[in-house]
Amino acid sequence: MNPQARSLVEALVREDVRTAAAYHVQDAQGLVRLDQMENPFTWPPELRDQLTERLASAQINRYPDPRALGVQQGLRAAFGIPERWSLMLGNGSDEIIQIMAEALSGPGARVMAPSPTFVMFRVLAGWARMPYDDVPLAADFSLDADAMCAAIAEHRPRIVFLACPNNPTGNLFSAASLERVIATASDALVVIDEAYWAFSSRDHLDWLDRHPNLVIMRTLSKLGLAGLRLGFLVGDPAWIGEFDKVRLPYNVGVLHQAAAEVALENFGVLREQTRVIASERARLAAIVGADTRLHLWPGEANFLLVRVLHGSAKQVHATMIRHGVLVKCLDGGHPRLAGCLRLGVGTAEENALMLAALDAGLREAAA
Repeated sequence: MNPQARSLVEALVREDVRTAAAYHVQDAQGLVRLDQMENPFTWPPELRDQLTERLASAQINRYPDPRALGVQQGLRAAFGIPERWSLMLGNGSDEIIQIMAEALSGPGARVMAPSPTFVMFRVLAGWARMPYDDVPLAADFSLDADAMCAAIAEHRPRIVFLACPNNPTGNLFSAASLERVIATASDALVVIDEAYWAFSSRDHLDWLDRHPNLVIMRTLSKLGLAGLRLGFLVGDPAWIGEFDKVRLPYNVGVLHQAAAEVALENFGVLREQTRVIASERARLAAIVGADTRLHLWPGEANFLLVRVLHGSAKQVHATMIRHGVLVKCLDGGHPRLAGCLRLGVGTAEENALMLAALDAGLREAAA
């Protein structure tokens, strides 16, 4: 490394950036990948043909529709979003979180969320230089409404993030607890992150009618479009209008818009795939839940959270990799997640390989 370049970096780059670690994604080459909560199914041939035709006719020499109105129309039809609510699209949910943090940052502004939860809430609050307050979930990973409301009264956050179903725990917080937190945070923006909406027994879109401080964030990633990096925010036009000022122009490219339009026109295919994934989740939960070497938490996402009861979760994880399967080791990431693994739900064939690798890992860890 050029010493002059290093000197300039140290003089010019923010210290919190220099001391931070980059977001790490483990290499999954040659492995059955069940660590990123992706839809494991590819598109059927007829849908791929439609995509090829649409992409071939896309005008990539032109800037894209800045608001992606075609995609917005497809989202309204697929998700049943009333016209009275506005939409904003982002390069994944991450960009939307960043936009909200930037728009609401300023003196005294703080961010709050339960813990453990989606790590990017904390990361992006930090880049916006907003202090972050996390409130531990209850021992069973339910939302501790008493603790959340007390923390809201003490810290007066400007943004409260609530992932529901939550990641990495997978559970759906009770409606009563959520309602209480939203009401207590009446002078803050509350964001319900519904990344795993498609696998859940409840959504919160109709809550917008009675909570003026609420917006709903969703993504197409878990539905089978992770490669597109397309998230969206739903809320009152007053909120979306201000956030849209912070959104960079042309943030969703021509090819991404074309692919998303094809997917939304054929939304039934994606919904059927999510139903298969949910069925596989239930089958896996019955098997894993009966294994006395593990503790399983009930969940409504496309993964299962388990704790290794005998031996090291890290050892189990390493053994599973040797057997060709990659899941997510959460041990060491948060005190409440000690000994935990997150098992993504794949195809029936992938899940069979995962169960065999998990069994091998548990046997080695207990030896």
